[in-house]
Amino acid sequence: MIMRATWLISCAFVGTFWYTETFAQTIAAGGYHSLAICTDGSVRSWGNNGIGELGNGAYASMNLPVAVTGLTDVVMLAPGLGANSFAMSSDGTLWGWGNNASGQFGMGDQESSPVPVQIPIEGVIKLWHSYGHTLLVMDDGTVRATGGNGYGELGSDSTGIITSFVQVDGVEQAIAVAGGWGHSIALLEGGTVKAWGSGIYGELGNGDNVNSPLPVNVIGLSDVVAITSGRAHALALRSDGTVWAWGWNVYGELGNGTNTNSNVPLQVNGMDDVAAIAAGQYFSLALKNDGTVWAWGQNNYGMHGNGTNTDSNEPVQVSSLNDVVAIAAGEFHALALRNDGTVWAWGYNSSGALGNNSFIESNVPVQVQDLCVVTTSIQEESTATSIEVFPNPSTGKFVLRTLEGVNDTIMIRDLFGREIRQVKAREMLTEIDLSDRPTGVYMLTTGSGSARLIKE
Repeated sequence: MIMRATWLISCAFVGTFWYTETFAQTIAAGGYHSLAICTDGSVRSWGNNGIGELGNGAYASMNLPVAVTGLTDVVMLAPGLGANSFAMSSDGTLWGWGNNASGQFGMGDQESSPVPVQIPIEGVIKLWHSYGHTLLVMDDGTVRATGGNGYGELGSDSTGIITSFVQVDGVEQAIAVAGGWGHSIALLEGGTVKAWGSGIYGELGNGDNVNSPLPVNVIGLSDVVAITSGRAHALALRSDGTVWAWGWNVYGELGNGTNTNSNVPLQVNGMDDVAAIAAGQYFSLALKNDGTVWAWGQNNYGMHGNGTNTDSNEPVQVSSLNDVVAIAAGEFHALALRNDGTVWAWGYNSSGALGNNSFIESNVPVQVQDLCVVTTSIQEESTATSIEVFPNPSTGKFVLRTLEGVNDTIMIRDLFGREIRQVKAREMLTEIDLSDRPTGVYMLTTGSGSARLIKE
């Protein structure tokens, strides 16, 4: 006899059913604020809002998520540090809001905005914003930059503010960009990395400490698949899952067991099988393929998420987080997106960047509240039940029972819309095996409806 909890695709009663979705599919962080794309393509933001970086038309900081005004079908958010935000819609349009005092929008002016404004540029495939400049990767592999240029971070000899996008000479076949206080880096198709701008602390990774407005090769890196940057240090993830770091290291943000700056990349201790990297102002993060998160560097506000406020020059594991699929870092706070669509945050919180309805910092992860909340009512009609799913929740194996001769193809997707399984349902018991998938929520869709599968 099977003891079961059953999910009915269609219901056998008349009434109004209310349900709430709370799923996010992408996260990003600014200096003291946080952002998420919801599964419907809208954007939520929370945290500091002194220059309008939340994009809701106001200037009050928020410790719970608010909707960014007027944005739909968003597919990409710009990572990076600073008091502004950028997003790209599915039609390729680019939007920016918040601080534009250095011309970070690239629109020829320095007018900041508390709501998204469309940036008139086409062909953008990746984007990054930093303290005072913005970097774009174009579909032809070139890089364009705008904003402050005190150290040559725009790839131009002329210092000072440049308010329109200029092409960075000497960078071709770029696939990603990142930047810090006065430096910029680009990942090229072949897996090598170039850097330009400030080299005072070794940020260019080329073996010296001299500024360069022209891109130089970062020494000794190959097979790189991802890059990121803090204020004055940078990280690279190689295809073998190892992490390499260079630049400022006073707080141990290079993760090599020392507190000595380095002008060449050094391997981060103990980090292998890594899937993603992120960097705050003076700390670093790594997401492993097993869904765990690790942190190192400065920890005065609890950015390591391990219940302490002690700096570490080697990676330590963030407490009580598993099944994580994405990470992000602000100046002094961090975010993690779990497979179930929930977002967790830790670190500095005086402006509400943790989104947990408080302004108190936390050195362990706390869940972002009221994220992507959409309450929907469905008027259900009295119809015979067509499909049952049991047990639900399950630890891995679910059973479909078809009662009315339905011969549908059942689609199973994760919360990011990625197809996981296809199953043909007939008038019999049909098994769905998700034992190889992480715990979380999955969507089951037929020609006539949908349901959630909850894997414990």
